[in-house]
Amino acid sequence: MAHTKQKVAFIGTGIMGAPIAGHILDAGYDVTVHNRTKAKADALVERGAHWADSAAEAAADADVVFTMLGYPEDVEETYLTTEGLLRCAKKGAVLIDLTTSSPELARDIAESAQVMGKMAFDCPVTGGEQGAIDGTLTLIAGATEADIEPVRAILETFGAKICCFGGAGKGQEAKLANQVALASAMVGMADALAFAEQCGLDQEQVRQLICSGTGESGALRTLAPRSLEGDYKPGFMVKHFLKDLGLALQTAEDKEIALPGAETAFTLYDMLEAIGGAEMGTQGITLLYQEEADAVAAGLDWSLYTAAHEHDEECGCGCDHDHGHDGDDHECCHGHHHEDGECCHGEGHHHGGDHECRHGHHHEGGEHCCHHHGE
Repeated sequence: MAHTKQKVAFIGTGIMGAPIAGHILDAGYDVTVHNRTKAKADALVERGAHWADSAAEAAADADVVFTMLGYPEDVEETYLTTEGLLRCAKKGAVLIDLTTSSPELARDIAESAQVMGKMAFDCPVTGGEQGAIDGTLTLIAGATEADIEPVRAILETFGAKICCFGGAGKGQEAKLANQVALASAMVGMADALAFAEQCGLDQEQVRQLICSGTGESGALRTLAPRSLEGDYKPGFMVKHFLKDLGLALQTAEDKEIALPGAETAFTLYDMLEAIGGAEMGTQGITLLYQEEADAVAAGLDWSLYTAAHEHDEECGCGCDHDHGHDGDDHECCHGHHHEDGECCHGEGHHHGGDHECRHGHHHEGGEHCCHHHGE
């Protein structure tokens, strides 16, 4: 088949990238790989992939270039710098970014690629580490069906479903919508398990009950069992989920849309990251509801949260504001209105004293939201 003759470059062979590149390699494609940490690509090289010392070198002779990176700044650097992929990839190459990144950045890359005689489109994925391993990911393309046709066979080596949203950046926006839905599902999972526990119910039995009805979610189906077993290893890291939620909230702010569910999830995951959970799996959110000893046993440290959020005259944005005097209402640099010294992150970031968090819980003297202290 003609498609098997295409040369492929794959940049970023981490938790998701390595198995995806492996599927492409197993399908008979000539694959060159690059990763900042070479050791993460060694297994692919042992299976027949070629190693390149830089992204530019990997892409130089490739017909199709994939990237699976961490953050939008990584994408920008990899594509748009002097030694970036847009300059170094050959004419006619197709560049596909699998990273969950900024819709605006995806549009910039696509427009620049077109000017340079290349094609680029955003194609974030969903399905997690297991989906990448199984080759059953859902691909979310900021492109048309016609756009992806030349590379469809490659995409189908690791994707069970391809959803085309018709234009640059639209794949990113659709993926962020997915993450917004997931955010509320994760909070719902954690809330439900905590509620069941406090009622003296068997949490696994309650989980099975919910999964038999309309309350079912992927979170309860696949992640809750890990949490109940005390398994917080990442399939999808907290720090990357926070990045996705931040992108979604920024996009929503630009479009003047309120997303209270995503905002609540962001606050809780921000708390989890602050106490040492950045590289846990997203199911680690349930630790915020457990006894402090359980959190410590899992490697978390609540004192890190206190240290990270100690401030006097600053709000949570890190910007200095002239309040006039303590306790005055003020507006932070994001345009959020804060009353009585509250910072822009909401619950758990107050300047002491009794307060009520977004969940309607009353907290005394700066008590952590949803967290037990041996009570």
